[in-house]
Parts: sequence; structure tokens; C-alpha cells
Amino acid sequence: MQVQVLRSIDMLMFEADPAHYQLCSVLGHCCEDTATVHLARHLPSGTLVAVKKFNMDKPKQEASLIQHEIILTRQLQHPNVLPYHAAFVSGPEVVVVSPLMAYGSCKDLLSSHFTDGLPELAIASILRDVLQGLDYVHRKGYIHRAIRASHILVSSCGRACLTGLRYACRIVEHGRWQRSVHSFPRSTACNLNWLSPEVLEQNLHGYNEKSDVYSIGMTACELANGVVPFVDTPTTLMLTEKVRGHAPQLLDHTTYLCDEDGGQQLGLHVHHADSGVGDSVASNMMQLKNMQQRRFSEPFHQFAELCLQRDPALRPSASQLLAHSFFKQCRQRHSDTFPTVPQLLHPVMPICDRRIDSQDDLASILAAEKLSELEIEPDQWDF
Repeated sequence: MQVQVLRSIDMLMFEADPAHYQLCSVLGHCCEDTATVHLARHLPSGTLVAVKKFNMDKPKQEASLIQHEIILTRQLQHPNVLPYHAAFVSGPEVVVVSPLMAYGSCKDLLSSHFTDGLPELAIASILRDVLQGLDYVHRKGYIHRAIRASHILVSSCGRACLTGLRYACRIVEHGRWQRSVHSFPRSTACNLNWLSPEVLEQNLHGYNEKSDVYSIGMTACELANGVVPFVDTPTTLMLTEKVRGHAPQLLDHTTYLCDEDGGQQLGLHVHHADSGVGDSVASNMMQLKNMQQRRFSEPFHQFAELCLQRDPALRPSASQLLAHSFFKQCRQRHSDTFPTVPQLLHPVMPICDRRIDSQDDLASILAAEKLSELEIEPDQWDF
């Protein structure tokens, strides 16, 4: 049934006409506050969509990134890459229409509901979807270069989609696949924590699509620990630690210990790897207690460590990672006893992307789903 609904939405014609979209509510801001994301209704069909408005009164570099993202996204078509239904200019703004991802971004989920991290089963399902989308992006000849929780959106049925293609670059040049590229991403300040050592080094060896696999490992730690890796680490020190091969890890009772004075101690088998979390965790004793009590599976630890290998040659490709034992638990997702992603995200309430036949229906839906209680305020919807 969910597949039929998705196909019916994909078959709809979304016109490049601002009069066909009724803005209902502001969902948040994204792209370093250059865009505002609105909940909107497509009037001809009554379908709820997300409308992103870019303010073009910005520096030329930002406008170039926006143009690059729109053109590239319209060229790609995969269930786990967020599509753009329409893109057009309206006055001083560029308007982009995309499907409504009812749970928002993974960053939203971490910030508002899962401050200690998502359940492992939910992470496995989300990362499996992301890797499928990333494998497709790589096969199309692109390196993403901006994988992080805010660039992963989750639909009402629990399907994860990869976004943030404004930072992507091509691997193919003049029809030939390049062994490495040397271009440094523009506007990287917001992505530094997730970028691989070889991207940050900018040396003669360059980097390839394996740099995205490192970012997958960083994102896995972000989703599991509930915080951005190296969040309290000075930028220079973070860069030094990455180049030296020190990487974050999943924090549970096997890797994170707390002494009697509340100080941080890492498990002996960590080999002096940085937790990547910093002092903000130590300031929250409840979070420390939760970390000491929880246990991530061994395949999950192995998955993260494999992605975060210092040598890119030792990291598997996105397609190879999909065969990792960590995702065996996802193969039961069609079982009646296996919890779905929406069930795992309970009590979070999604914005329902159902059909609306009238303005009264829209008002009823907005009231029934208690959008005001979901704290829908300006946030970082980075897609």
C-alpha cells in the first residue's frame, strides 16, 4: 500500500506555478539560513509537500551552490535520494518543491526527542537506506561530501532519503573515471566535523568516493551518541586528530566508563581513540548514566570502525557495506514481529502526508497532528 501511495504521488504533475501551492506553516530554515522550508498544499491534488524558498539576495558563491544542487538533484532518480518535483523562480526567490518527509531530518529527531541517540534498529534501517542512495550517487559518478544527520530525511513510512547535494563533485572527467579528485568543497565550515582526513589534508593523493564512507561512520556515531562528533573540540585540534587516525566511536558500557568523580575514561580496547563527543557529555550526568547502561551490538561497533579507517583503501565501498552483518537485522523488517521505523521512533508524531480535499480538512489535520506541540520552529532542515 505504501509503495502504491509513493508511486501515485510520483506520477502527479507538480507545476512551476506559485499559485498552485498554498503555504501552511514554516517548518524551519536550511542551507545556512539561505532558505526557508514551508509545509504547503499542492492545490490541484490536495497533496502535502515541502516548499523550500531560497533567498537569492545572497553572495554569488551561495547562488552557485543552490543552482548546482537543483540541477544535480533533478538528474538523479532513486527511492533513497530526495527528489525535486519542481523548481522555479518567483520574484527574488528560487522555489523548490519536494516530497514532505514527515519525520524531518535525523538531526531534528536527535535535537527534539532522542538526545541520547536513536535506537540501534532504527539506525540500521536508516543507514541501510542512506547507503543504497549513496551507492547510486557513486555509480552516477559523484562524491557527496556532506553526509551528516541533517542531510538525512525520514518519510512517514520510515524511508530515509539522502539530501545535501549542493556540495557534491564529479568523479568522472571527460568521460573517464578519475582515481582521485583534488577539489576542495566550497563553504565547508558546516561540514568539517564529518569530512574525511584525506579531504581535509588537501595533498597530492587527493580523495575518492571512499571519503563518503568515512562520513557514514561519523554519521553513525552521531546517530548513536546523540551529538555531533568532535562537537567541543577546537577545529585545529579536530583536524590534527583526524589526520593522526583518531576517530570517534560508539559510546556504550563497553567503550565509555565514568570514574567516581564523574570524569571520562575510555574502555581499554579503544586504543586511545577519541570519543569525539567532548566535555558537553561530561556535563550531563544523566546522559553519562545512559551510556554506561546501554549496549550496542558488536556488528555495529565493527561497522563504525570499518567506515572510520584512516586509510581509504581499507574502507569498503558503499555497496560492500550493504552486505555487512550489521544490516542482518534489517532483513526481518517485513516480519510481523519486527518493529517498523515509525514504531521505533514513537512517540514522535509525523506530519501526515495524506490527501486534503478542503481547507477545513487541512485545518483539521494541522490541529489533529498538534504541529504546535511538535515545536515546529526555525531549525536546520539542511536539504
